[in-house]
Amino acid sequence: MSLPDHSPLVYLVDDDDAVREALALLLRSVGLRSEGHGDPQAFLASLSPHAIGCVVLDIRMPGIGGLDVLARLAELSDLPVVMLTGHANVDLCRRAFKGGAMEFLQKPVDDDVFLDAVQAAVRSHIASRERLALTQAAVERLARLSGREHEVLVRIVQGMSNKEIARELDLSPRTVETHRAHVFDKLAADSLAQLIRQYAGLLDAPPP
Repeated sequence: MSLPDHSPLVYLVDDDDAVREALALLLRSVGLRSEGHGDPQAFLASLSPHAIGCVVLDIRMPGIGGLDVLARLAELSDLPVVMLTGHANVDLCRRAFKGGAMEFLQKPVDDDVFLDAVQAAVRSHIASRERLALTQAAVERLARLSGREHEVLVRIVQGMSNKEIARELDLSPRTVETHRAHVFDKLAADSLAQLIRQYAGLLDAPPP
């Protein structure tokens, strides 16, 4: 899986046109693209699961409220959410964080505080997508291993020597060496440390 070839996008979901325009202008000042939505239902319907960036979401909107949009977003996307409200209280804040919001800010929001929150959310999402891409690539490489190579890999990660692997699998040490070489080649691993770091957590699943 490769990351989509475009810059991050900040979705501004607020029924107040003036607020969306002001926030879009502020985001442009730091080089961030934005897309405004006054209708949360239309926003949810148009959202791509491959989008990279974050959502800035107002809590109080007509029709469907921000907390309901937050719940729907959790089902549709992994985009981090920064909540905005002009009517903050402890219960709203608690419910927003419980629903998965990354940050909760009160209007009128300080420009620097807003930009820090959005930039942190965008960085977090990019890092998350990069980790996902690396994991999926590793899973695809694991699928190239034969059943025997998978057995050898499991024991390599457990720290067993070639002789110990040979004895446990009833193979010759030379055969184990051959399988070991194939494992390193197919998994594009340059060292034992890299092999363990990238694949130790993926070996609970049965071999393909």
